[in-house]
This record gives sequence, structure tokens and C-alpha cells, in this order.
Amino acid sequence: MSETAARVEQEPGPAGRTVFGHPIGLVNLFNVELWERFSYYGMVGILAYYLYYSLEQGGLGLPQTTATGIVGAYGGLVYLSTVLGGWLSDRVLGMERMVFYGGFVVMLGHIALAVLPGLAGVGVGLICVALGSGALKANASSLLGTLYSKGDPRCDGGFTLFYLGINIGAFVGPLLTGLLQSELGFHYGFGAAAIGMALGLAQYVVFRRNLGTHGKQPTNPLPAEARRKAALVGVGILVVIVLVLLTGVVTLANLKWVTTGVIAVASVAYFTVMLSSGKVSSVEKSRVGAFIPLFIANAAFWSLFQQMFTALAVYSDERMDWNIFGWTAPSAWVQSEEPIWVILLAPVFAAIWTKVREKAPSTPMKFALGVIGMGVAFLLFLVFAGNTGKTTPAIAVFFIMGVFAISELMLSPIGLSVTTKLAPEAFRAQMMALYFFSVGLGTSMAGVLAGFYSPQHELPYFGISGAVTIVIGLVVVALSPWIRRKMEGVH
Repeated sequence: MSETAARVEQEPGPAGRTVFGHPIGLVNLFNVELWERFSYYGMVGILAYYLYYSLEQGGLGLPQTTATGIVGAYGGLVYLSTVLGGWLSDRVLGMERMVFYGGFVVMLGHIALAVLPGLAGVGVGLICVALGSGALKANASSLLGTLYSKGDPRCDGGFTLFYLGINIGAFVGPLLTGLLQSELGFHYGFGAAAIGMALGLAQYVVFRRNLGTHGKQPTNPLPAEARRKAALVGVGILVVIVLVLLTGVVTLANLKWVTTGVIAVASVAYFTVMLSSGKVSSVEKSRVGAFIPLFIANAAFWSLFQQMFTALAVYSDERMDWNIFGWTAPSAWVQSEEPIWVILLAPVFAAIWTKVREKAPSTPMKFALGVIGMGVAFLLFLVFAGNTGKTTPAIAVFFIMGVFAISELMLSPIGLSVTTKLAPEAFRAQMMALYFFSVGLGTSMAGVLAGFYSPQHELPYFGISGAVTIVIGLVVVALSPWIRRKMEGVH
């Protein structure tokens, strides 16, 4: 780690200014993440329908299982691309600039979806959104972590408030794009996503000064003589990807399986690099080792949670009664039900973690409770299993989504926070990318699992998925003492 980067990590925010007891830079990152999530969830909330609705309905007419598989694989690729965003941040540009560049590419992707017809628009748009989101997500979260010193008890509360911004965007995005899609067409929904990201970029530029010098410099700068080699490797990887696509080895039908496999292999490789690096101390290696079971638990959690955009999107379209006083609401609104709970509960959880501080459950126990809660939420769908037609009331699913939200608040913001604490100094942004690998692995698995869903097989689908996830949570409970020892002073 360079001396410049070391100084940057230790500097406080501008003039030590705070908002609600937190560094003022939190406000800027809160807003840029809100608008990025507005655009992302607004787009992905209608994506499956765009892919499998018939041409007469404005869609592309793909098979339903292929459509949900693409959505899951695409989500996985978004998180896979965080490794590129993390590497460019750590080695070349720094976190602060990568947040801006990532948001700009995301905006271009949504514009492509809005104006380009057919699969061409889907291809160009999703590639841009995946690359841009990967750059923005890993670096926004890592940049937030630099605003707090290690051991700062405000950190979990700060990440929970940050998570509130994510969920405000996740709530409003599908509401607006779903309404525009049902009233005017899919491309209007995608256009709204582009406008949202543009607003996020504008506020980020205006209030950039609130971040001070945090994240301005790469933490592990790439030597000038190594840049050409890195560029050649990048070009080589791009050529391999193009050849794979042109030869038909990867198809729309098997993309979900390929993505899941690639993320799993890349995750193993990344853990190996960090654990064998000479730039990582023995204490830091112990902390990375503690992250491994949390990584697996996180992937299990997201494999169920992200089905809101795959299997549960189909469930909303075919099984939920969206009649509201004689008006039929858009099926995409199911994605906005869960964020309502997070918006209501996030300040409560933030206050709890800030108040109880050292008395709070350990990080492994929070993870375990989140995973177990997610399994319980899936089991609740069994109440309505076996029925046919649109017989599940939207209000009933709304309360199930409350369990989703409680589980998410137990795990996700805490996962973001602990990742910054466990990260080796030389791999700050890349460690956050590794965290998003676990989210990506779960997301692509959500596409794989959705291929087994049908209204006729709801009993085994929800029952087995929920039960297996609960067992994984109980394993984390059993491993909790070992994980805490490996965390070496991080709580």
C-alpha cells in the first residue's frame, strides 16, 4: 500500500462534518446508490416480462425458463464484473472516480435498452449495465467503509442507512417502470431507468467535495511497466469471450449454468490469490479465512432472495391477485413490496446496532439468523401452494416480504460492513468485489433454480428450497465460535 493511499485512508471527512452522527460523505454515497438502484431494479423488475411476453404484448417471445435464466445470469454477471471495477480502483483510478465512471456506463446501458429494438438492445444494454454496475457497486460500498476507522461502532449503522438508500431506489424503480411498461410499453420503462441514473450522476458531481480526499488514489497502484501487460491480458480475455459467443458454446439457454460455474471458479481463484499474496499479513489472512463460511451463507441467502426477479416474478404474473379496487396493478410491483419493509425497518435496525454496540449478536450469528429467516420466508409460500390461477392475494405476499426484509437487514448491510473490516489493506475494493461474487453466485443460482419452478410444483419447490437454506443457517450457528476466532479482533 502506498504512503499516499495510507494517508487518504486515515483522513477524516471535510472539516469533520457529520450528519446524524455519521460522516457527511455518507449523504453523497447514499444518493448515488439510491439512483443507481432505482435504475437497476426498475429495469430488472420488467426484464423477465420483456423477454418472455409475446410479440403482441411488446415482448420478445422467449421461453419462460430461458427468460428467467437470463435474468439470473445477468444479475450474476453484474456482480462478477465488480472484480474488474475493484481491480481498476485498487490499481489504476481509485474508488471515487470509478463510482462516477460506473454510473455513466450504467446510464448508457439503459439508454440502449430504451432505444434499440429486440435482442440487440438487450445485448448492448445489459452488457453496459453489468459493467457499469460492477464498477459502481464495489467502489461505492468500499468508499463508504473508508469514512470510518476500523472498530468504529457507527460503521454498521452507517451501512444500514446506506442500505436504506438502496431500498428507496428499489421500491420506487419497479413502481414507476412497471406502470410505464403496462401503460405505454417496455421501452418507456427502460427510459425512466436511464433518467434516474442521470439524476444520480448529477448529484454525485455537485456534492463530490463531501468525500474529501477519500478514495482519490488507488490503494495498490499498478507500476507503469506493468500496465501494458495488464492491457494485453484484458484484450486476451475479451477475445476469448467473443470467440465463445460466436462459436455457440454459450447459448441463452445455458447462460445461467455457465455464469454460475464461472463465478464459483473465480471466487475460489480470488480467495487463493488473497491467501497467498505476500502483501497480506498473517492476521489479514486469518480474517480472509473467516470470510469463507460467510461467503457461502451469503450465496445461499441470495439464491432465494433474488428469485423476486426470476421465479417470484413468474409467480406474481401467474399466481397473484393484483386487483386493487377494480384496477389491476402491474405484476412488476411485487419487487416493490419488500423494499417498503426495509425502508420502514432500516432506521430501527440502524438505531439498534448503534445503541447496543458490543452487546449486539456477533456477525456470524447475524448471518445465520438472516439465512434461517430467508428459508422460513420461502416455507410461508406453502400456505398457498397447490392452488391454481391468480388466487394468492398481493397483501399476503406483502407480509411474506416482511420476513424477506427482516432477514435481509440481519445479513446484507452487516455483510457489506464486515467485508470492509476484514479486507486486507492491499485488496480493499477487490475484497468488496469478492463479497459481491457471493451475491452474484446466489443471483445466478436464482436463475438456475427458477427453471424448476412451475405452479404445479410449488410444494416441493418452496419446501425443499426453504428447508435446505435453514440447514445452511444452522451450520453457520455451529461454526460461529470458530469464525469469530478467525476474525482476529473484528466483531
